[in-house]
Amino acid sequence: MRILLSADPFIPVPPKLYGGIERIVDALARYYTKSGHTVGLIAHPESTCAVDTLFRWPGSQGAFGEVRNTVALATAAGSFRPDLLHSFSRLSYLLPILNNSLPKVMSYQRHTGGRQIKWASLFAGPSLKFTGCSEFICKMGRPWGGEWHTIHNFIELEKLTFVPLVADDAPLLFLSRIESIKGPDIAIEIARKSGRRLILAGNRPESGPELAFWDQKIAKELGHGGVEWVGPVDDEQKNRLLGGASALLVPIQWDEPFGIVFAEALATGTPVITCSRGATPEIIDEGKTGFFIHNTIDGAAAVDCIHTLDRSACRSAAEGRFSLESCAQKYLALYQEIMRETRESSASR
Repeated sequence: MRILLSADPFIPVPPKLYGGIERIVDALARYYTKSGHTVGLIAHPESTCAVDTLFRWPGSQGAFGEVRNTVALATAAGSFRPDLLHSFSRLSYLLPILNNSLPKVMSYQRHTGGRQIKWASLFAGPSLKFTGCSEFICKMGRPWGGEWHTIHNFIELEKLTFVPLVADDAPLLFLSRIESIKGPDIAIEIARKSGRRLILAGNRPESGPELAFWDQKIAKELGHGGVEWVGPVDDEQKNRLLGGASALLVPIQWDEPFGIVFAEALATGTPVITCSRGATPEIIDEGKTGFFIHNTIDGAAAVDCIHTLDRSACRSAAEGRFSLESCAQKYLALYQEIMRETRESSASR
């Protein structure tokens, strides 16, 4: 099968540090190539993903950049001649090829909805299907039309070391972007209430309202009372931090589309403490692989109960539900389905 993938033009594939969607695209490309498929990719100009043909987005942000990227995707499809196009980029980039017979999958990793989905589905007909990285995302998209399939994000289990036992005084870990919707300030308060050390890891804001949040809520708490910020981390550092933590503490304050870091934590055997919002109930089993909290009081109570959770159960959950092979095979099955339906539709005309 000839598969053309597209990723958003903002972060290289694979990413150097932060970039969850880009990691997904990179891993899928490698898996498909290893499975004998011919793979093309259109992505950020600095991408280094090992594919058969790499196309690079020409555009920058703004209306003109959007137009250039739309043309670039149509040109790449014409040059590569794929059996199927799988877009992890913008739906608008598909506009010139929506009404042709090329099978297309549009995957959403973020909040969605809107008339553009309705019109794209009507215009493309059976040649276009949608996927969401969680059932939460699919439920947002379905009212607007089209056929939606839930295919969860995945992790590369071999990159995450299972740690069956940590010390009683192992720190709590906050691993995410340091911004208000992720709840780092709440994590700090929970750690202080429970008398535990807390490591914060992730990108800090550099401008705007989130910089003010950093200055007012986070910066003054660092370096004392057991709270430490280690900055952005690479894969090796992330593996070590997750495996050495007593729990991943990320009390999100928004509806998370998926949250790859939660699945990564489970793979190392580390339970998760977060809020039941967005897709988190699809990842975490309450009382088995983590706890859901509502405030700092029950957050501290959850920390006190970490020892009751089995780290091997966390790893087993990750292996059974969020492996690369499992998710990639679901995508490949969807590809075959849409290719068959597109052929049948063309034959019936």
